[in-house]
Amino acid sequence: MWISQALAQTTDGAPANNQSTGGSGALMQFLPLILIFVIFYFLLIRPQQRKMREHRAMIAGLRRGDKVLTSGGLIGTVNKVVSDTEILLEIAENVRIRVARSAVNEILSRTNEGKEQDQSVDDKKEKDSGVATATKK
Repeated sequence: MWISQALAQTTDGAPANNQSTGGSGALMQFLPLILIFVIFYFLLIRPQQRKMREHRAMIAGLRRGDKVLTSGGLIGTVNKVVSDTEILLEIAENVRIRVARSAVNEILSRTNEGKEQDQSVDDKKEKDSGVATATKK
């Protein structure tokens, strides 16, 4: 009684569990979901990973004498690198505070030693990549 109605509802009159049409239909149902994931990866996840990588490199490159801005809005000079996770920041004359390295948002100015080291790192990257650039004289 109900079997004839179920067969009538399929497109070709065959049983509803036909494998040839079921596989492509399932793929078409998941295609928008896969497409959304790919778009999220390239627009959200990948840029965030790159930003985190750059922030880690910046924190690893902190040197004594660098002027930094913290996430709390404090501007100070790195007086001492205490450990891998902490720095001693001088925010005023003879006023020093301990700050987590991860709280540093931006390096406002570098010391000469830090600038020279950054230049040597940039030169090494250019040499490794084979790209030659004109130097300023």
